Parts: sequence; C-alpha cells; structure tokens
Amino acid sequence: MHIRTPDIGIDLGTSNTLVYVRDKGIVVNEPSLVVVEGANRRQLHAVGDEAARTAGRTKDSQIVIHPIRNGIIADFDMSVLMLRYFIRKAVGVSNVTRPRVVISVPVGLDDINRRALAEAVRSCGIRHVHLMEKPLAAAVGSNLPAYDPVGTMVVDIGGGTTDVAVISLGGMVVCQSIPVGGQTMDTAIINHIKREFKMLIGGLTAENLKIDLGTAMPLTEPRSVRVRGRNLLAHTGPRGCHEIDYTTQQAYQAIQEPCKAIVNTIRWVLERTPPELSADILRTGIHLTGGGAQLCAIDQYIATELGIPVLLARDPADCTVQGLGHVVQNMQHYMEMGRMPPLG
Repeated sequence: MHIRTPDIGIDLGTSNTLVYVRDKGIVVNEPSLVVVEGANRRQLHAVGDEAARTAGRTKDSQIVIHPIRNGIIADFDMSVLMLRYFIRKAVGVSNVTRPRVVISVPVGLDDINRRALAEAVRSCGIRHVHLMEKPLAAAVGSNLPAYDPVGTMVVDIGGGTTDVAVISLGGMVVCQSIPVGGQTMDTAIINHIKREFKMLIGGLTAENLKIDLGTAMPLTEPRSVRVRGRNLLAHTGPRGCHEIDYTTQQAYQAIQEPCKAIVNTIRWVLERTPPELSADILRTGIHLTGGGAQLCAIDQYIATELGIPVLLARDPADCTVQGLGHVVQNMQHYMEMGRMPPLG
C-alpha cells in the first residue's frame, strides 16, 4: 500500500538549506555543505551539520564542496547528493508516492539555471517541482500583502546573494539580484585582517567575527575580541601562529563595501519603481529578510542612506522557508486561485 508523502518546501541557500514538511513545519536547517572522499569524489563522507563540523579539519583525501554558489547550482552532482540527503532526512525513504516540492530561487534566474535546479530536485525522486522567487516567498512568510494591489519592497539578504524586489499582485514589478551576502562579508573580514595584520584566518572564524563584531554603522561602545590565526610573515614553527585584538570599528571598516553594494541595489530598484508603488513603499517601508539582515544596524544604515523606513522581519532567516511552507500547507487554495508558483 502506498502512503502519501507530504509536500515539502525547500529554501536552498548558499549557506544553509531549510526544509519545510507539510503539517510538521521546519524539519531541516543545516549548512549547504558536502564532504566527499577519493580522487573521483564518489564516496560521500558527510553532509550538512556533520560536514560543517569537519570543514577545515579534513584529511588530504577529503574535499569540502559548496554545491550552491551565489544562489545557483555550481556542482550538479553534489547538489543532487545534498538534496537527496536532506529530502530523505525530512520525509524518509519508505514505500511512498513522490512528493511535490516548492523551492526558492533568486530573482532574475535565467532559464538554464532554473532547469538545472528543477532537474536536480527531480533526480531525488520528486514528481512536481515548483519554483518560487525568494522575495515573494519571504513576503508571504512575513505576512505581507504580496498578492494585494499595493507595492511591497522586500530585501532578502542571504549567504550568497541579496535579492531586492518590489512586489504587487503576486509578481515581481522591479527586481534585482547581486552576488553579495553574508559570505561576501566573511571574505571581506578575512581580506581586511590579511591586509592590515598580515594574518590569515579561516571562514568559520570570520563568520564568528561578523556575528560578534560586525556592524553596518559605527557603535558608540566599541568592543573587541581576541583572534588567532597564521602569521603570514613567519615561517613554520611557534612564530607561525599569531594573535590580535579585533574591534567593532575594524569590522565596520571591513564590511563597508558589501553594505554599500546592497544600498546601491535598493536605490537602483527604487529608481525604476512606478510612482504609485513608490508611494506605497514610502508609506509602508522596506522589509528586510534573510540571515544577513541580522547584521547589527543594517536596517538603520539603509534607512539613513535612503530616507525610507526599514523594518526587520521577526524571524528573518526563516521568512523564505515559512513562505514556502504556507504554499505547501495551502496548495489546493493556491491552485484554485491561480497563484501556484510555476513548474520548473
């Protein structure tokens, strides 16, 4: 006897992948990472949380792979392995019918990458794949009037991309996606420390510094943390290790360029928004979603630069998957109303 598999929503991100299962909620929230072993990369060693724990500490024969880069599939085979792992973890592998999936995509994704993403999901045993733009899903997940005849601006700052969109009647009126996000800020901190202190740190250390010290605006009460890394001016031996005190002011200087790029993208979208919808945005403000929106003072920075109110979503990192989950929970209603995201 076949058991109906619940429909699922997948927020496939550069940094993290979240899976929502109908009637269960979010059941998977793990890094988008794969560790494989061997020259032919056939032997799967770890995925998700387990892969993140081994990142930077792997053997020579092991390779850490980021299958998703800048919001799109960079390694098809590894993406299939990762998706199959997460889907099986979410709904199991028993004698079941194939589930339907609603998956998030960056705005403006070209047809080739849309087909590649849909094919990767179907390779995991999925019968129907629906593609939903991240800002629209985030708007639904934030309980914004995405399907009403009003203009709503959503800025979704993810790990690999920032998607900016003006939404009305369930569609993208004006939108833009740039390859700038949380990982860009991590890289900026790595490069800043390398340039100013001649010291090399890893990606995990940089991410922790961003979380602890990163700010889009100068703070009145600066803080600092002790950072350890490899001294680039010393050879091997005890002097190869180095320690510095890194401050909020230095972290602020490091991530200024990514923050400016986000503001410039928002400005670009606003300049091309129809006047009636611009009036709605001035009244209701800009809505920030995505994990990168949790950067300290990023909402104040955008509001100061553009002179428009900025509102941070209650759970910014979960908005997109919650929006996908809303579609999954009400799929019949979305079909009847003609609002179902298109098939991939």
